Amino acid sequence: MSVSLRFRLFAIILLPLLVISTAVGFWRINEARKTAQDLYDRNLVFTAVAVARDMALLDGDTISPETSVILNEAAGGPVRYHVYAPDGVFVTGYAMPPVPIGAGPKADKPFAYFDATYKGDQVRVLRLWDVSQISGLSGIFTITVWQDKKVRQGFVRSLALRTLTVILALIGTTAIVVWFGVNFGLKPLLDLEEAISRRSPEDLTPIRRKVPEETQGIVQQFNRLIGQLKTTFDAQNDFISDAAHQLQNPIAGIRALAESILTAGTLETAKSRATDLVGATIHASDLAVRLLTLERIRAGSKNDNIDLVDLNELSKPIVQDFQLRAANLRVSLNLSTEDTPVMTMGDPVMLREAITNLLDNALIHGGPALSKLALSITTEDEDAVIQIIDDGIGLEEADIPKVMARFGQVDHKEGSGLGLPIAEAVAHRHGGKLQLLPQKSGLVVRLTLPLSQPQTQRPAA
Repeated sequence: MSVSLRFRLFAIILLPLLVISTAVGFWRINEARKTAQDLYDRNLVFTAVAVARDMALLDGDTISPETSVILNEAAGGPVRYHVYAPDGVFVTGYAMPPVPIGAGPKADKPFAYFDATYKGDQVRVLRLWDVSQISGLSGIFTITVWQDKKVRQGFVRSLALRTLTVILALIGTTAIVVWFGVNFGLKPLLDLEEAISRRSPEDLTPIRRKVPEETQGIVQQFNRLIGQLKTTFDAQNDFISDAAHQLQNPIAGIRALAESILTAGTLETAKSRATDLVGATIHASDLAVRLLTLERIRAGSKNDNIDLVDLNELSKPIVQDFQLRAANLRVSLNLSTEDTPVMTMGDPVMLREAITNLLDNALIHGGPALSKLALSITTEDEDAVIQIIDDGIGLEEADIPKVMARFGQVDHKEGSGLGLPIAEAVAHRHGGKLQLLPQKSGLVVRLTLPLSQPQTQRPAA
């Protein structure tokens, strides 16, 4: 279940506050108990001292009106008292104290506190030992005073209730402030969401809106994605436009040849035109295949078969396939490789397509003077180099941008004009580059790829 960012921020800020407030509340209640204990225990001491004083001054008959007021109007409730003489005789007060009379006073402390039960109620008791003389009897008198513990508990509840009220008021106020603060802080994100929602599929312009520093990375990544989409869509549009333009003439030629077969006067003429039709169909098919190959390489695919490839072994069957065609054109085609494997990480199909297109391009555009064609596989520093050298008509430096463009040709010979763009796309796809180096006689084409170390796995052929 997804949780809104607003609620998450609200919880992140408020939950620690609740934990701290709860801890403060427990601490405050504990402190209230200690305060009540100390306050009421001191009150018992003052009351016991007042009773002891009256016993000495009034000769044990009664207590003064002032002390009686203290006993009856003590903080939170009345205090009861009991006095024993040194010989254990009851002197005054309530007849039954809640605690037994001890053996005598302690040397280090003249009084002691106890918790006891008096007539079914929990009480707090103070026992005071006082040296005095009453009615000619001198010695240590035992004064006992006690008070119902409900008084203390009520006091603690009152303090706890006040503390809880203050904490709840603070938490409530903080929650309101945090809620409005979070909503105000998220307003730039909501504005950004609104700006994105107003975009149409045709509007792929970057977002130029001012946003907080924390969201600038999101906007930058979004703009980068939009830019990539725009580049992809532009490339697709260019591909569709180029395909439609370049296939128009071959398709028109195929149609014309097909119609001419129907109107052929003789069987020989029909066969001749049918042969031309097959050639035109092959040319159109080759053009369509190369267009799709170029687009697949440029777009990239998750299904690319990336593997460790030995360029020496990869190039041998390609050269063998071209040697017969080269021989028919009276061109010698040679392959030279290093003694050790020249390894690179790549897609064997794409790399084979690049070498095939470079050799095909050399045979088609080398001109009538072309007689030698050499393919070499070498290493230079950390690069693997596929180099094709011919002795044909060559190329002018100024014509390089033209022939590297899709469908670009200088002499307008047969061919699709896609051989070099395909090879360049393969090079870029593998982190390499394609170079055309014009010579006084002929042309040198260099395809450079990153060199990889041989591994134990079997290289792809």
